[in-house]
Amino acid sequence: MLTFNKKYFSLTIFIFLIEILIVFFVHDNFIRPYIGDMLVVILIYCFLKSFLKFSVLNIAIFVLAFSFTIEFFQYINIIKVLNLEKSKIAQTVLGTSFSYIDLITYIIGIAIVIIIEKYWLKKEIN
Repeated sequence: MLTFNKKYFSLTIFIFLIEILIVFFVHDNFIRPYIGDMLVVILIYCFLKSFLKFSVLNIAIFVLAFSFTIEFFQYINIIKVLNLEKSKIAQTVLGTSFSYIDLITYIIGIAIVIIIEKYWLKKEIN
């Protein structure tokens, strides 16, 4: 089950750097909130695939469930419930506001992962 995959780890670092660039340099109403959220599920997927040897679908479903759980925590305002309003780290990791659109961006991100993986897997088999 445990492995190290350089391809996925390299993608993880690359996407993480893109996310950092978005956070520090993009202050718009599209790329940062939507593309950033879409990329974060791809980032988590690549990170997990760097170290775990599970199927594409299993990891994709786990990442989607994890993302939906974080969004649910935002819905119930977990930051306030846990009295973490002053913690920038908690606010960054857990987020501060629920959005149905975020759920859609997570689904799109995971759909992109599945489509790319199925295309690459098919190409590698041939």
